[in-house]
Amino acid sequence: MAIDCLVLGAGQEIGKSCVVVTINNKKIMFDCGMHMGCDDHNRYPDFSILSKSGDFDKTISCVIITHFHMDHVGALPYFTEVCGYNGPVYMSYPTKALSPLMLEDYRRIMVDRRGEEELFTSAHIASCMNKVIPLDLKQTIQVDEDLQIRAYYAGHVLGAVMVYAKVGDAAIVYTGDYNMTTDRHLGAAKIDRLQLDLLISESTYATTTRGSKYPREREFLQAVHKCVAGGGKALIPSFALGRAQELCMLLDDYWERMNIKVPIYFSSGLTIQANMYYKMLISWTSQNVKEKHVTHNPFDFKNVKDFDRSLIHAPGPCVLFATPGMLCAGFSLEVFKHWAPSPLNLVALPGYSVAGTVGHKLMSGKPTTVDLYNGTKVDVRCKIHQVAFSPHTDAKGIMDLTKFLSPKNVVLVHGEKPSMMSLKDRITSELDIPCFVPANGETVSVASTTFIKTNASDMFLKSCSTPNFRFSNSSTQLRVTDDRTSDGVLVIEKSKKAKIVHQDEVSEVLHEKDHVVSLAYCCPVKVNEESDESGLIKQMSVKISETVSCADIHESETCLQVGSFKGSLCLKEMCVHRRGMSSSSSEVKFLCCNWSVADLELGWKIINAMKQNL
Repeated sequence: MAIDCLVLGAGQEIGKSCVVVTINNKKIMFDCGMHMGCDDHNRYPDFSILSKSGDFDKTISCVIITHFHMDHVGALPYFTEVCGYNGPVYMSYPTKALSPLMLEDYRRIMVDRRGEEELFTSAHIASCMNKVIPLDLKQTIQVDEDLQIRAYYAGHVLGAVMVYAKVGDAAIVYTGDYNMTTDRHLGAAKIDRLQLDLLISESTYATTTRGSKYPREREFLQAVHKCVAGGGKALIPSFALGRAQELCMLLDDYWERMNIKVPIYFSSGLTIQANMYYKMLISWTSQNVKEKHVTHNPFDFKNVKDFDRSLIHAPGPCVLFATPGMLCAGFSLEVFKHWAPSPLNLVALPGYSVAGTVGHKLMSGKPTTVDLYNGTKVDVRCKIHQVAFSPHTDAKGIMDLTKFLSPKNVVLVHGEKPSMMSLKDRITSELDIPCFVPANGETVSVASTTFIKTNASDMFLKSCSTPNFRFSNSSTQLRVTDDRTSDGVLVIEKSKKAKIVHQDEVSEVLHEKDHVVSLAYCCPVKVNEESDESGLIKQMSVKISETVSCADIHESETCLQVGSFKGSLCLKEMCVHRRGMSSSSSEVKFLCCNWSVADLELGWKIINAMKQNL
């Protein structure tokens, strides 16, 4: 059987993660995200590829969401409530708690503020979340009789998981987004050593290897401190969940140590709600946070306050965390328009920005103006500082995970094509693992594992344990090896369990005194009607002699023997052509006993000769 991996999103791009894997007739949808940089039909995955009729319940066995970021969960309400999928949806407890906040915040920004078409409503979000079945770490869920799934800690953001799925003997892991190193509030990804046919891994930073985080933290703190010390305002566009908490912990601690009195603001009530969930879900955080939580909750920030819209034009320095990240819409973009023209101010971009967003334009160079979505232009005179605080693993982390799991195949998603191709070459050359980089809409098929549990006869087991000593002399000592091998035959009888028996037991098992194991091949040949069987045998002999000069040929009236091959002729049918020419269609059957590689090569030459008209 094969495992088919259909990429509906994040194929050679970053955005709208959605991969549908078919394992032994079970279809699993991993993630159901949207593209943050698109505002047309490319925003969502093309679900019509899965079913032209739209009957997704019969097509999809289950949907599994790895974490709450919009590029992984943003299309889920649309898929369940608008497209009509009613099957099981799985995600971790934190992801189930935080996804509705992210989805509603996105809907409010895009519809209420930007006036875009409402693709799903608040009621759709609530109805969608009611269908979700929560997962706990390392909990094995039996989706149905054949399919089982298990979640592993992925780091990245609160509640992010990697997913193991198994059907029969075939098994895969889909990583979603993950981080192989700890940070201030989350631990590193953890997974068991598993036997896998396929690993599907994100590859956001496929060619980047990051050094120690401490120089990067110091650089970020110095940039923000320099800005506010000079009277400027520092804008940090970030998603309300994840990097906001990481950087708030960093700044809050630095403000305390340096006794800085400049205010730090959150722009969104969503972040306040998120911090509440972080306090409740301490068990999903790093060991450092768990230890500190005994005496003080690290998410109770001393120097961070809620932001009021009227403070946009207030004089004096400040630091503002504004959502969303990437400057793709919402309050962060609104503040950027007001603060970007001042050279005193700073925009610090803490993570990856998808192509098409304002954040990506700022990271791609030092533009003096930026075009916004409504066609207006903004003068950019402020300082731009890019901070490598991404929660994604780097190239080393991807290679380490792949080497640890040692899957039979790897598929890379969620990355930029040039970098992905470079990483593919590394995986292939350094780890000797086949690696694929499919685009959106493409399917990769790999072989799946099938194990057969068998019994073994006493005679076969005894023969395996019989010593088979081999002696060899070297210049200094006598070497003795014992390669214990035995020839066995796998027997599968109807309604009985498979069994391996010794070759001498086959007759008894088959209830026959003598037995011959043969390889047979039949091919049709066209012959003239006037030819009889003896004439056909003669023609075959001549044809083979012309084709295989070294053939050892023996003829009889109805049979032709060539080396280890025996050919016989049987008349199948008579047919008359429209032109009045009559001919007969016959079939030649070749049997081979005790064949070798050389015999096989000879056999194919004979068969090719017989396929031609005699």
